[in-house]
Amino acid sequence: MQYTQGSMGRVFVIKFEHGDNLIEQLQLILNKEQITTGTLLMIGALKKSKMVVGPEECVVPPVVIPYIFEDGREIAAIGTIFPDENGNPVFHIHSSVGRQNDSIVGCLRDDTEVYLIVEAVIIEFLNIDAKKVFEEKYDLNMLKIDN
Repeated sequence: MQYTQGSMGRVFVIKFEHGDNLIEQLQLILNKEQITTGTLLMIGALKKSKMVVGPEECVVPPVVIPYIFEDGREIAAIGTIFPDENGNPVFHIHSSVGRQNDSIVGCLRDDTEVYLIVEAVIIEFLNIDAKKVFEEKYDLNMLKIDN
């Protein structure tokens, strides 16, 4: 286990609008506001998205299961934001998306389009000595805490 302690910085409230590419717009905000470390919460609806919904088997490195929907779904999500090795903000969002009795949980990826609205809150963290580092063994960017 690794851990570190910091404090809260700025708080952002964001309205992603109908037709927005959620992933692109989120990255624009992080870059513009220079938010490199924090957490985010989101609720609303997505028209479509590409997600990863788990590994095919529990092996290292994982072989992911892709999931694509284009039928409009409600979303509740939480994510983290940490800088990469070059100091650029990288986010990792897990969400539950659902429509009627069909729901799925996974990691949001590319081609994520907002349906009507997604409301988001970003809470910035200060004095956190952590970053995302590529770990070849896992073939993933993993959180590394330096202390």
